[in-house]
Amino acid sequence: MKNIKIILFLLYFFSFQKNTAQVWVSDNGDGTYTNPILHADYSDPDVVRVGDDYYMTASSFNCIPGLPILHSKDLVNWKIIGHALVKQPPFETYNKVQHGNGVWAPSINYHNNEFYIYYPDPDFGIYMIKAKKASGPWSEPLLVKAGTGLIDPSPLWDNDGKAYLVHAFAGSRAQIKSLLVVCTMSQDGTKVNNDEVMVIDGHDGEGTIEGPKFYKRNNYYYIFAPAGGVPTGWQTVLRSKNVFGPYEKKKVLEQGSTNINGPHQGAWVTTQTGEDWFFHFQDKGAYGRIVHLQPMKWVNDWPVMGQDFDKNGIGEPVTTFKKPNVGKKYAIETPAESDEFNSPELGLQWQWQANKQINWGMPTSLGYLNLYCQTSVNSKNIFNAPNLLLQKFPAEEFTATAKLTFNSRINGESTGLIIMGLDYSYLCLKNNDGKLYLSQKTGTFNKTVSESESKPVLITENTIYLRVKIKKGAICSFYYSTDDKDYQRLGNDFTAIEGKWIGAKVGLFALGEKVTNDSGNVAVDWFRITK
Repeated sequence: MKNIKIILFLLYFFSFQKNTAQVWVSDNGDGTYTNPILHADYSDPDVVRVGDDYYMTASSFNCIPGLPILHSKDLVNWKIIGHALVKQPPFETYNKVQHGNGVWAPSINYHNNEFYIYYPDPDFGIYMIKAKKASGPWSEPLLVKAGTGLIDPSPLWDNDGKAYLVHAFAGSRAQIKSLLVVCTMSQDGTKVNNDEVMVIDGHDGEGTIEGPKFYKRNNYYYIFAPAGGVPTGWQTVLRSKNVFGPYEKKKVLEQGSTNINGPHQGAWVTTQTGEDWFFHFQDKGAYGRIVHLQPMKWVNDWPVMGQDFDKNGIGEPVTTFKKPNVGKKYAIETPAESDEFNSPELGLQWQWQANKQINWGMPTSLGYLNLYCQTSVNSKNIFNAPNLLLQKFPAEEFTATAKLTFNSRINGESTGLIIMGLDYSYLCLKNNDGKLYLSQKTGTFNKTVSESESKPVLITENTIYLRVKIKKGAICSFYYSTDDKDYQRLGNDFTAIEGKWIGAKVGLFALGEKVTNDSGNVAVDWFRITK
């Protein structure tokens, strides 16, 4: 009995340690949760239930691998299980950095025993990929509707076997916007026809309308669509007994008296116990578009989301609420953040700024990640370096620390720890005529890139610990150490801002200035996110 108690205590202790190592946990452990359920940039989330499992995907823009796939059993606790897009076509385009381009708002559906994701590339059209399992492997992207400015696709397979797609337009490419159209598509979902019917012009009362999701319930066709703009908008729902309309509309979720601005684009899910829930994002600047979960019910065949605090018939976002009833209780879980690099596979939280090339770096079976000091066309312009290895901000406040061993072979090679957005700042360890110097470099992007640099510090060892502390307001302070005990402040505080349609990111780099046949490398022993 004594041994059993010891084992139970150890299991509890290590479980507690694992959970408290996360910097943001939505599950309060008492049957309630606190929004956001993901304090990270999973923009334009869409969710589907298959049996007792829930799967989420989100926009990934130019970040590769793209289309993250997250899994949950209770709608609150989520884990990254893979990416649906290993490499982004057309390859000749996305082998280079394309800030803000690429994968915009996707939809994930389960039809005929297969998962389908439709995603838009505003410069090329609407793609479809599918898989037997959400964890993959996923099919190669198929361009099902070519066109410039086609965005935010969502399919609907009707009861009679017919199939439809709703989508919106990006004014920056199509020169029209705030319109939603419905068109037909083949039953197998591989071809979307050019027979669009406009179902709403958002200029009349909605300002901007986009991001539609297509559903059917009680013989009504529903289009859930965010309106009013990302930072300050609301959620509108359209309904009709005819797939092509005309549609009625109703505002169903707004900020109201809460501090949750622009409750925006998301997904409706019904649990296996019959409860209805709505996912949406909140634009939080440098922290990206973070994910909230709202209770939902149906009244007179209209959805009511959140709670109607001011009794005006429109729901408002909740902060803390009772967890969904999914029939069972599940352990607390959050997406991966830290990485010890002890596995021969790179952690699923990492993404590059473009399609990965084999010579950028690779995991090893030796307990570290190897990054190579590659020279790119813009080798002195880190903003457009494709081989930045980055992950999302996981919370409002956190600390990121990395242990690096820099094996530089060529003058001008550098490595370091970076906070990346339209403004950026990083600790740069650089080989200058055979000696290593550490400095903070800070840059801003406004059509051109300009950088400033702190006074360099001579580093006599090639193993170093680099750290950045992020405080509320995305204020970043940089530190370094040679022993992981005594950390020295370096440079000035930097306030992170968002990237192009994405939140700020934190991560690593290895760069060179000269083409060589034997690049230097940095061995990353570990990367840890702590409070």
